[in-house]
Amino acid sequence: MMVGVPGAKELPLPHKKPGVVANVVRGCLGNLVEWYDWFVYASFSIYFAASFFPEGNLTAQLLSTAVVFAVGFLMRPLGGWLLGLYADKFGRRSALTLSVTLMSFGSLAIALTPGYASIGLLAPVILVIARLAQGLSVGGEFGSSATYLSEIATPRQRGFYSSFQYVSITVGQLSALLVMIVMQSLLTEAQMYAWGWRVPFVLGAVAGLVVMYLRRSMVESEHFERSAGSPSRGGLRVLLREHRRQVLAVLGLAIGGTVAFYTFTSYLQKYMVNTAGIPKPTASLIGFAALFLFIFMQPVAGALSDRWGRRPVMFGFSVGGMLLTVPVMTLVGRTGNPWVAFLLMITAMIFLSGYTALSAIIKAEMFPTNVRALGVGLPHALATAVFGGLSEPIALALKQAGHESVFFWWVTGCIALTFVATLVVREPSRDSALEIDEVPVRDSVVR
Repeated sequence: MMVGVPGAKELPLPHKKPGVVANVVRGCLGNLVEWYDWFVYASFSIYFAASFFPEGNLTAQLLSTAVVFAVGFLMRPLGGWLLGLYADKFGRRSALTLSVTLMSFGSLAIALTPGYASIGLLAPVILVIARLAQGLSVGGEFGSSATYLSEIATPRQRGFYSSFQYVSITVGQLSALLVMIVMQSLLTEAQMYAWGWRVPFVLGAVAGLVVMYLRRSMVESEHFERSAGSPSRGGLRVLLREHRRQVLAVLGLAIGGTVAFYTFTSYLQKYMVNTAGIPKPTASLIGFAALFLFIFMQPVAGALSDRWGRRPVMFGFSVGGMLLTVPVMTLVGRTGNPWVAFLLMITAMIFLSGYTALSAIIKAEMFPTNVRALGVGLPHALATAVFGGLSEPIALALKQAGHESVFFWWVTGCIALTFVATLVVREPSRDSALEIDEVPVRDSVVR
């Protein structure tokens, strides 16, 4: 059963839109800031845990901050739903502006909140509220950003332009790590615990306000403007009633992709330390260098999808992931050579870029304008919150139980779901809902 939009006819949209690059940059800058803020919390939690929770065991304080982090993670599906609805009703630009505003609010609240010693239980309460806002923001950002980048891009370069979504995510992650490295080199450990940890949150809040201003000057998607006067209704009920197969396809694509992303970009560095015995500073350097190269893989994979189609590139990820995950993870765990570990990490990322570069466009091309942001954002956020969020806990639990290799097969199984989803998706670049002129919803799926 194939998912797609057969019989689509071209919209009378101009193929040369003014300001495409500028609007893509504005969209990606917001994405960068949001993911910077998201990773800053995880990176600096060891320094601010004692400020928000009662004095006592450091492990208990870190656990408390980790629980708050998880709460923010679980808010992502709600953000995907609410901001997806908002984007489909009020516009992509408005939703993206609201999203970065929520993130800035959360960062500023964390930066300015007095410690537990000053205001008692109010400190962790404010921290939780701030993380709830940030969880909503990140959950809503993906669908709105993916939709906007896909709609604003020129038709023959949609894969290329939309690939910059994961460029900005990775740059945000690297920026948080870089700020930490710089601050650790400039401040003493006592200063980091006392006030230094607040600086990166202030930077994130200020950057968010700048991006909020820039996003207000973005050009609205012509697809949304054309659909604004259309009688077509959106919403969750319409999405689940008329686009169930597309929703399931997005879930399948996102499950394997998000598990692979968190495994190879985040967990693999801890795995190098805990299993391979590579020193922490070396593992961090390997991760930084690999992520830096990963940035440049995105537009290459996106451009290839414009030339070859989305499915061949996505098959490259899923088939490569199924074949290489177990060997790569096994070899990394057995080597103490940093260069070998780096080359293995890069190998995994080459195939991973076949998903990350296409994650936005292959999903956006499945849905009509009236439910596109919701259709992309909600199932993606669900897959990320459940499967992506559980990746590291599952890996650590299996390691603790003495069955670490089972995790490699679990990742392989999740990637297999992406392979199956790719099988049932029509070639999106040919049967793209971005190119239809109000084709009836019931005709968007081959039954």
